[in-house]
Amino acid sequence: MFYKIKTFLDGKEAKQLIDVRNIGLYIFAIIVLAISWSGVKTVQNNYQLQKKISMLQQQNGVLQLQNKNIDLQNQYLQTDEYLDLTARQNLGLAAPGEQEILVPKDVAMKYVDSSLVPKNVTANTAAPDHRSRYTKNLEAWRDFLLGRKQPSN
Repeated sequence: MFYKIKTFLDGKEAKQLIDVRNIGLYIFAIIVLAISWSGVKTVQNNYQLQKKISMLQQQNGVLQLQNKNIDLQNQYLQTDEYLDLTARQNLGLAAPGEQEILVPKDVAMKYVDSSLVPKNVTANTAAPDHRSRYTKNLEAWRDFLLGRKQPSN
């Protein structure tokens, strides 16, 4: 084996491989490969950065839409219609000349299609809660902060 290597290195082909002109070509080939590799890495990095930019632009668009929705909701909350509905629902107020009629739940449920009512809602499920909205809210916060109940929403 060593003999074959020694005879090859002493031969004409070996001298051509280590000729000064060929060594220059080898160095040139190595430089070209290094530049190509660097170019490929740059293209790959640019692709990754472009993906990140695209993702961030999409997130930015979603956040802008959410901001617009919040602005529209704020505008609605400032309207007289919202104030009127809130006063009717939460405070039991009515417009001048109107009368409020309270219908018991079991009477109202007679006229509702039973296929539209969730199975867990019945006419006489529980006793009505006569606590004020303020009291319910304070108790809900107390229970949440003390870890007694998880929020329902």
